[in-house]
Amino acid sequence: MDPAVVLVAVGVVMFFITFCGCVGALRENIRLLRAFTLCLTMVFLTQLFIGVLGFFYSDQTHDALGKFVKKAIVHYRDDLDLQNLLDYIQKEAVINTMCGFGVQAESHSEAHKFIYPAGCADGAVLWIQSHLVLVGALTLVLSLPQIAGVVLSQILITQIQDEIGSVL
Repeated sequence: MDPAVVLVAVGVVMFFITFCGCVGALRENIRLLRAFTLCLTMVFLTQLFIGVLGFFYSDQTHDALGKFVKKAIVHYRDDLDLQNLLDYIQKEAVINTMCGFGVQAESHSEAHKFIYPAGCADGAVLWIQSHLVLVGALTLVLSLPQIAGVVLSQILITQIQDEIGSVL
């Protein structure tokens, strides 16, 4: 699947969710706020489900990622979007110390110390496994805005319903 199509689809979904939240809060529209709450809850649960599946099926996830990377390398020159995605990942997401960054500047006697028989993906998996507490804490911190959005929208819905009930 083309990465541009995936990014556009994700952008459309994000626009819909934020539109429901913004307009629902501004106009005090309970239906839009409920749609916002439902969508945000579904996104959170989907992320949680994918994370749990990735954890329990880590071997299959690692194999699928390896197959994707190999397929992407084969078709590197065929798709400009895929080429740009791989270039970006290699420039920005690869931890420099894992792939022998700067080894060519070293002398031959020093360079042999930095030869890595394992690939970057294996190094990343080992790093994540050895820092599971940090990864879990980071995941929790990144999920807090979603949880706060659900809770605050529910509070706003309750306040609007109380206000409507007090008028009647």
